[in-house]
Amino acid sequence: MLPARKMHDSWLPDIFNDFFDNSWMERTNYTAPAINVIENEKEYDVELAAPGLTKEDFKVHIDQDNNLHIEMEKKSENKEGKKHGKYLRREFSYEKFQQTLLLPDDVDADKIDAKVEHGVLNIHLPKKEKAQQPDTVKQIAVQ
Repeated sequence: MLPARKMHDSWLPDIFNDFFDNSWMERTNYTAPAINVIENEKEYDVELAAPGLTKEDFKVHIDQDNNLHIEMEKKSENKEGKKHGKYLRREFSYEKFQQTLLLPDDVDADKIDAKVEHGVLNIHLPKKEKAQQPDTVKQIAVQ
């Protein structure tokens, strides 16, 4: 016979409570998503893992101090239809993430773009075009 305990004017077997008390399971919404930053001669690319998220879940902006802010907020509810009686378990999910990256001086802020594709937020940071240096050396006459 399973031991029983009283909870809020109802009883449930301990094994039932232990099954639904899943504190031993890791909650993924408490960890920050993985970020990759890639550089080449022409650009930087920031990749942020975003499985199941859409473009509406993100806000990306540059502040007055030239910092790139990435904000993500996702709310969801596990709906199982209307039940009669008390909830034994009902899950609401809320995830929020914010990351700030200092932009290098050579980023062309006017050409930055971002998109969500295949579970990844991609932020494209083109570098400023370098001014062409004259190939010839100009001699200055000393008088």
